[in-house]
Amino acid sequence: MRLDDFRELITRLTRELPEEYLDGVAEITVSPRAVPHPVREEIYTLGHCVPIHAGQGAHTDEIQSRIVLYHGSFQALSHLDPEFDWRAEAWETLTHELRHHLEWRAREADLEAFDDAAEENFARHDGEPFDPTFHLDGERVADGVFQVDDDFFLDRLVRRLPAEVPIEWHGKRYRVRPPAEATLPAFLSVEGVLEPPPGELVVVLRRRPGLGDLFRNPDPFTAVVEAEPGTPVLPS
Repeated sequence: MRLDDFRELITRLTRELPEEYLDGVAEITVSPRAVPHPVREEIYTLGHCVPIHAGQGAHTDEIQSRIVLYHGSFQALSHLDPEFDWRAEAWETLTHELRHHLEWRAREADLEAFDDAAEENFARHDGEPFDPTFHLDGERVADGVFQVDDDFFLDRLVRRLPAEVPIEWHGKRYRVRPPAEATLPAFLSVEGVLEPPPGELVVVLRRRPGLGDLFRNPDPFTAVVEAEPGTPVLPS
């Protein structure tokens, strides 16, 4: 299904929803991107509910969400399954993300933490100082994998800087090599993986928090590294 046709389908499906279900939904939009699952091969994220918090002291009714459906993910799955039902999958994804919206509105404290994570990620992108644990307040999408907006963070606890780090992304194994001048904590933006996320893929290397962290907050080291092929994943 073409992107424009998919947008029309989502518009028609949205009209079928009861109006009260859409309270607080700022926007339902379609992105052309594909979002591969961070761990499982041939699995894609079809939609995402992005919370928009109105700030501290806001009433629950003021909390809004933006719902995004990823046309590229639908298209990728349709290529894998000749019997892929676009309408049924779109309806299931749309209603699933609406349930997430209602859950977000009931968890105001979590929304504030998510907002803080997004702000810290903006600071990281802009080269400003940022909290080296902000990604832990993002959405946990798999064991040790966190999402903040379109960026995915692979969190690794280490005692010292390793010579190389094995990682797995969308069913493929890779390894990355931190620069020799790197220090902990380190945020390594990874390039060169097959089917990358819509934003950045970042390996976070950090020590386990201790008492000393109350008195020091070292500036994170940031760099771009290239993914190298790792040990193949054997089929289960």
